[in-house]
Amino acid sequence: MARSRRSLTRQGWTASLFVVGSTCFLLGPLPGFVDLVGTRVDALVFFVGSLFFTSAATLEWTLTRATSRRAPELWSSGVQLAGTVFFNVSTFRALSTTWGDADYDDVVWRPDAFGSVCFLVSGLLAYAVVAGRLLALPPATTDGTMAALNLLGCLAFGAAALGSYVVAGSDTAVRVGVANAGTSLGALAFLAAAVLLLRDDLTRAG
Repeated sequence: MARSRRSLTRQGWTASLFVVGSTCFLLGPLPGFVDLVGTRVDALVFFVGSLFFTSAATLEWTLTRATSRRAPELWSSGVQLAGTVFFNVSTFRALSTTWGDADYDDVVWRPDAFGSVCFLVSGLLAYAVVAGRLLALPPATTDGTMAALNLLGCLAFGAAALGSYVVAGSDTAVRVGVANAGTSLGALAFLAAAVLLLRDDLTRAG
């Protein structure tokens, strides 16, 4: 049987997995979504999303190891993979907490500090590779746009993790709002970057 010209490459499958994971993290913090499905299902959505993130990061790490010898790229993919594992742990903990307490209605999941740091380091390294240096503007290319979007997502996750714990003088509702807004914004940026990567892969395959 002839292979379809539009079959996804490993890069395309990586992008597809990131699309699903990002969508889960985009929906999970939305108050309307939590009200619709409940905290238990919402926590499950975060956990499933983290598994898709880890699957995508693993595939990207193996692809990078096979195609690149540049240290920043290798470190970026490796640190990103470590960050997704931290998210696996924290989302599973949140899932266990909500499943064991039907009245649990605080933050279902907040960006893990260690995972967020890993994502930020990975995003900075990847941006520097594409832009040439950290403080330079990215090139007006698909790669440049994706690097900028991914860095934006990493910064948003970091801000959510930091803000949800240390917003001085704020009440729980404010901290929840900071965590949810940062998580959704970061996930939206990751989703946009993944869609660009998927489109690029399909265009090349076609």
